[in-house]
Amino acid sequence: MFLSVFELFKIGIGPSSSHTVGPMVAARRFLALAAAASLPDTGRLSVSLHGSLAFTGKGHGTDRAVVLGLAGEAPDRIDPDRVDAVLAAMAAARRISLSNGQTLGFDPARDVIFDFGPALPGHSNGMSFRILDDDNNTLLAETYYSIGGGFVQTEAERAAAVAEGKQARPSLDVPYPFRNAAEMLHMGKVAGLTIAQMKRANETRHMSDAELDAGLDRIWNAMNACMSRGLSLSGTLPGGLKIKRRAAEIFAKLKDEQGGNSIQPHRVMDFLSVYAMAVNEENAAGGKVVTAPTNGAAGVMPATIRYYLDHCIGADPAGIRIFLLAASAVGGIIKHNASISGAEVGCQGEVGSASAMAAAGLCAALGGSNEQVENAAEIALEHHLGMTCDPVGGLVQVPCIERNAFGAVKAVTAASLALRGDGTHFVPLDSCVETMRQTGIDMSERYKETSTGGLAVNVVEC
Repeated sequence: MFLSVFELFKIGIGPSSSHTVGPMVAARRFLALAAAASLPDTGRLSVSLHGSLAFTGKGHGTDRAVVLGLAGEAPDRIDPDRVDAVLAAMAAARRISLSNGQTLGFDPARDVIFDFGPALPGHSNGMSFRILDDDNNTLLAETYYSIGGGFVQTEAERAAAVAEGKQARPSLDVPYPFRNAAEMLHMGKVAGLTIAQMKRANETRHMSDAELDAGLDRIWNAMNACMSRGLSLSGTLPGGLKIKRRAAEIFAKLKDEQGGNSIQPHRVMDFLSVYAMAVNEENAAGGKVVTAPTNGAAGVMPATIRYYLDHCIGADPAGIRIFLLAASAVGGIIKHNASISGAEVGCQGEVGSASAMAAAGLCAALGGSNEQVENAAEIALEHHLGMTCDPVGGLVQVPCIERNAFGAVKAVTAASLALRGDGTHFVPLDSCVETMRQTGIDMSERYKETSTGGLAVNVVEC
């Protein structure tokens, strides 16, 4: 099994990889499909959102993301400051231009439909695009599923993936095609390589070392830039909950305390927490973030990397590449064997996966053995099992922002515990991943990003 680090870590915009990035990608794919089809000169485009995309789509900006994608915008290239202008232009034009020069009618206020009926059969994040003639006959149609982390599948692709029991791209065209943690440890032992080294060997099968390093540096630079914005901005987050940005104020207080005589020893955890909160406040505001492995969990890994750089003895910028490679190896295993989608398995699949990845990355960067890295990931994931996804108001704000801070703290704790041991432990990572998958199947749909249970219905929105 091979899932590239650049498939797992994608630069996009907030607030959600499954509800914002995925629908934008799907809309762009349908544009390309329409341009290649033989369509009459008249027609209009309509899109219906289903399942979680309908129930929490407004709070996640799914309708806006679809319109942006139909405007030809890509999540990794769009400037967040241009979003409102693009949306206004689309609303005024009420037409879509295809790459072949053809145009279609499209009124965003009418033609993006939130369908609150049953979810589509393939996945809880479904959307159907149709081109209709003047008599409402369907000329072209395609259904897409946003399966988490910005990954998108057509209905046929989804059916094939489910039939094969795989969500990640299978490949034997790499030297170390491990499908699970047991295979990863075995291959590492036989080859005498670390997890990061095996991951590097897999990646450089299709690119040079220099290209890989440049890409890894670009990922970290995007993460760090997002964090820096979050640590410098104040105000109220959009969406109507009137949630105040807190990261910049807390960070300023922490810096003011430096050099003081009465600093609590747990202050370092405050730095770790505020790093994560800064990223997720930016995500909630629709800023540019990196899926790690999702937008909703985007703060855990950057915070842990920043903790490594600023607070760990012997930290080296080169360790960031080791961190990202080891983390992506674990992330690929989780995605391949369970899920990173909150709409599928709850927040255990988002913040839980991110915490496991961050724990593995930190342990590897600090020189941990393969067995210690696997142990760190297992500890972090185990203590997120059963975590629900119940965003208040359908917004990635409460409890999501603080939840990323706790995910980072757990990641550091897990890495530290693993490094104190010799790598032997009772629960294998593979067993933990399978438990997460089974728990997600058993979990009520109310707790899978629909905002129909949990905190979402027990907190009064003011």
